Amino acid sequence: METDQILENVREQVAEVLEELVLAAKLGPGSLVVMGTSTSEVIGAAIGKEGAESIAEELYKGIEIIRSKYNLRVAFQCCEHLNRALVIERSLLEELRLCEVSAVPVPRAGGSMAAVAYRNLKDPCLVESIEAYAGIDIGETLIGMHLRQVAIPFRPSRRFIGKARVTAAWTRPKLIGGERAIYALPEVQDSHVCL
Repeated sequence: METDQILENVREQVAEVLEELVLAAKLGPGSLVVMGTSTSEVIGAAIGKEGAESIAEELYKGIEIIRSKYNLRVAFQCCEHLNRALVIERSLLEELRLCEVSAVPVPRAGGSMAAVAYRNLKDPCLVESIEAYAGIDIGETLIGMHLRQVAIPFRPSRRFIGKARVTAAWTRPKLIGGERAIYALPEVQDSHVCL
């Protein structure tokens, strides 16, 4: 698949995967989704080697279509050179009372997707970590550190965006108790029985 052909398709592909995740996870308005993306992997290169802002621009447009349709909040994960910090809107930083970190992502330090997101958000900032309700990982960038506990793996029907493998997850509250849980000591029938 040529880069031009990949460029033509990634907007629709990411929108398809994100919408499928939204519906499967039953994400409501305001739900936070983390996006980890290797544009290098999308074009068939090794992660971190051939970042492509043109690919990131198309991915951003596809994400934006679904973000606005479902009123989602999106965090864009930077690469390891910025410790996988996240690009978010400042309003989200203030709402969640997160701690801002200081850097401006660029393709060689932050990654093409984070750099494009930083330029396109209304009032972007970076945070070190976040606890998202769900996430999509394009190119095996390892987003798990930014998901809430407990992550439920999700296999979208589209397994690749361009040439990059896609994995996703949503989260659920921890189950404490359940049908096997005991909430009171059993009554003792025989007073000679030791517990």
